[in-house]
Amino acid sequence: MSRWGDDPAGAEVRSEEVEVVISATNAAELSSFLEAWRDVLQPYHLIIVQDPDLADPLHIPEDLDHHLYCKEDMESILGPKLISALCFSGDAARSFGFLQARRRYVFTMDLSSLPLKDAVTGTLIDPIQQHLVNLKSPSTPFFFNTLYDPYQDGTDFVRGYPFSLRLGLPTVISHGLWLNAADFDAPTRILKPNKRNLTEVDAVVTIPRGSLFPMSAINLAFDRRIVGPAMFYGLLRLASGRSESFDDIWAGLCCKVICDHIGYGVKSGKPYVWQTTSTNAFDSLKKEYKAINWLEEIIPFFQSIRLPRTLSRVEDCYLEIAKLVKRKLNSIDPVFEKISSSMEAWIEAWKAISDFEEDS
Repeated sequence: MSRWGDDPAGAEVRSEEVEVVISATNAAELSSFLEAWRDVLQPYHLIIVQDPDLADPLHIPEDLDHHLYCKEDMESILGPKLISALCFSGDAARSFGFLQARRRYVFTMDLSSLPLKDAVTGTLIDPIQQHLVNLKSPSTPFFFNTLYDPYQDGTDFVRGYPFSLRLGLPTVISHGLWLNAADFDAPTRILKPNKRNLTEVDAVVTIPRGSLFPMSAINLAFDRRIVGPAMFYGLLRLASGRSESFDDIWAGLCCKVICDHIGYGVKSGKPYVWQTTSTNAFDSLKKEYKAINWLEEIIPFFQSIRLPRTLSRVEDCYLEIAKLVKRKLNSIDPVFEKISSSMEAWIEAWKAISDFEEDS
């Protein structure tokens, strides 16, 4: 074996290691989604979280192994104090699923995602298997490999790559991509309404240490045991009182700063899914314009964070970021004080669930 470390091709990939978390925001879309993904999802356990604002009944095929959570479950499990401090509306409902997951790896995607087909066989491609390959092989954030991820089939470490760095770091986030709808913000979609992403690049890269990235939940997998406490969506939605599309970006910024500090890796690239829809750009702009402006201040803020060396747990790092948010971002907009409080409430909820797991 020429790779400096474990060969992912030899890593055992088991369906019982992963849970699929789905936020059910629309009953009809959920039915279509589950039918399209049925063959892929059958080996896995599903956690389906119903949007608290959705009153329509959900129809889930009986042959899919699943657990359904609704508003009443959220209230009984977390209690009124934490429910009032957290937001699980819309796509943020998946965060409650992250709390309830019990297996090591979590895969989540949007209802607008469809599986791709193998060009030769015509069979549906299982993105979860590729995510697990990414998560079970090391990341290499300290030195860029020009052949991309050296742990993928067909690649390796290139000439000049220091041997002392080839063991890499544990990978805790696998950020998948998608075809069709381009990952643009509202202003860019207004300027480029016909732009589509139709090129599937057969590559995976480690995001370098010190670099931030716009994480998306359209096609995402992560190691819940390690980075789960930083995977809370709904902060901007809760702060603004309306739908926002930057909650996953915020979670990704927190995760990347913490991973860089403690010593974990993040990969981005394949697997791909097909993204079917894109919201109206002008409607999105009405909801996003504050967050777009905030990002000009938020990104330098996250770039400047230097967490204390004494912090080695994700929960403690997340709480430290919450304190910094309150202290340094409140001057931009008072909602950041609310965001800071919600981050603290999320860790309180995570610890409560973790204590319950240990007791049981």
